[in-house]
Amino acid sequence: MSGIPGTAVVQVTNLSSAVSSEQMRTLFGFLGDIDELRLYPPDNAPLSFSSKVCYIKYRDPSSVGVAQHLTNTVFIDRALIVVPCAEGECKHTKMKCLSSLSGLAMASSP
Repeated sequence: MSGIPGTAVVQVTNLSSAVSSEQMRTLFGFLGDIDELRLYPPDNAPLSFSSKVCYIKYRDPSSVGVAQHLTNTVFIDRALIVVPCAEGECKHTKMKCLSSLSGLAMASSP
């Protein structure tokens, strides 16, 4: 059971800065069909960050409970944290993430 009834989305945090969207799709794709995957900052981000966050939307909400079993799995060099995420909550968090990224990009511009 996922903790948020009916949600098909998980948030994966504590990701290595070296992780790519393709690696996340491969790892989490074994657990169910992925409808959408978003990695922040994206693979082509011009700045380097110490960690990343990923949102994965599955076609079947039952995959969320299975994905949570990857919590504390060491992937690259960090233990993953996988939690269910309501879609509206993810959009809000994504906007905060994107606004902080654009703020950093503006602050580092000459």
